[in-house]
Amino acid sequence: MEPISSSFFVYEVLMMEELFMCDMIANLTTMPPMPQLPEGVELKRAQAAEKRAILDYVEKNFSDAWYGEVDVALSSCPARCILAVKDEKLIGFSCWDVAAKGFFGPIGVEESLRGTGIGTALLIRTLEYMRDDGYGYAIIGWVDKAAPFYQKTIGAEFIRGGEPQNSVYSNMIQKRWLGHK
Repeated sequence: MEPISSSFFVYEVLMMEELFMCDMIANLTTMPPMPQLPEGVELKRAQAAEKRAILDYVEKNFSDAWYGEVDVALSSCPARCILAVKDEKLIGFSCWDVAAKGFFGPIGVEESLRGTGIGTALLIRTLEYMRDDGYGYAIIGWVDKAAPFYQKTIGAEFIRGGEPQNSVYSNMIQKRWLGHK
């Protein structure tokens, strides 16, 4: 998979009128260190007994497609889902190996807590798990407006030809992600 330079991609996006989505790739051997979490926030690996509460949270706050992907992550043993928790309340999550082997995501943080470093911590912790499982790279599937976050945080790059119609998402019954809530 050939990465696309950031400047090339920015030019291409500006030339398009509708939202553009593309897969990205991140090198797991060059990740930044784990950031300090906000006070009172902890990361933990999800457990099977928490499945209903986690899925209820995802259903309430995120898309139907993400609900299905988180369900898959929670169905593996051990779960391929990391949770961000504060005061015993779920405030974010991230998953891996759901859409395909070596794929990161989805990741979600409560809207009121975005920009606090929780998403960065979830991303890095999940990629550490992937690296420890033997992956050298992670694919971040179907990225749109979160692209600057991945570029800045882990140096991810777009994959030439990584549009949804050319990726693991091309065989979905519904070609577009189901709407976000």
